Amino acid sequence: MRQKKRYSGWFMAPTMVIFITLFILPLVISFYFSLTVWSFTDVTFVGLENFKMFLKDRALSHSLVNTFVYSFMTCGVKVVLGFFLAVYLTSHIKLKRTLRSVVFFPHLVSSVAVGITFTALMHPSRGLINKVIQFFGGPSVNWLGDPSIALFSIIGTDVWKGLGVATVIFISGIQAIDRTYYEAAEVDGARGLQILRYITMPLCRPAMNSVIILALVSGMKSFDLIKAMTEGGPGTATEVIALSVYKQFAAGYYGLSTAGNVIMLVVIGLIAYPLQKFLISRED
Repeated sequence: MRQKKRYSGWFMAPTMVIFITLFILPLVISFYFSLTVWSFTDVTFVGLENFKMFLKDRALSHSLVNTFVYSFMTCGVKVVLGFFLAVYLTSHIKLKRTLRSVVFFPHLVSSVAVGITFTALMHPSRGLINKVIQFFGGPSVNWLGDPSIALFSIIGTDVWKGLGVATVIFISGIQAIDRTYYEAAEVDGARGLQILRYITMPLCRPAMNSVIILALVSGMKSFDLIKAMTEGGPGTATEVIALSVYKQFAAGYYGLSTAGNVIMLVVIGLIAYPLQKFLISRED
């Protein structure tokens, strides 16, 4: 038995070395440097001062609030729209394979390219979206320049880009459901919304849980789309943690930016792990 364990251990060793070298070691180093003021030539230990500064600074703490709003809203909309779109694309409709490709296509486009494109579309005077609104008699909207709606404009763009992934996962979940459940429900007289509520939704829960976790974590660490569209502006209206970390690092505040990275890691862990455990328990 010991020989078998030792034999299998040798196969695990290369993977463990890679995992420790590329994940565990950088994580430990990040925690250490988050407690320091450092540059490429000097390191000064300051304890928790970087974390206190990050949480006390209005702009930095506001980025934490924006991150929560951004991640939860994008996650919620992707789950709801993705599910109903998947139900439609698994029904008996023509060209459903083509429509699936169309829905998934935005995910293949670079986030930076999507951000630049939608920035042009949302231009307050020359953007196509405002041109359409004005054509129907509505007022021009400053989608990315108004602090009250700028974050929601980016959320809408993020949903447009990421909806395809959620839909594909839901399609896989729906297609994996045994058709005998639907046949039995129809024999019992169930129709339409009853089948959707009592058959499709419960049996599609594993796929839904995957979408929730993926969309939430993706929203929590979102950076490139926001950087391309507003760079956190106007003011700090669209500033998120990842963007704040980038700006602090670019300004030379390496310890503060490292502390922001640690905060982002802890926040994602504290939300994602309990949520995943809860969702898995509901599957049973």
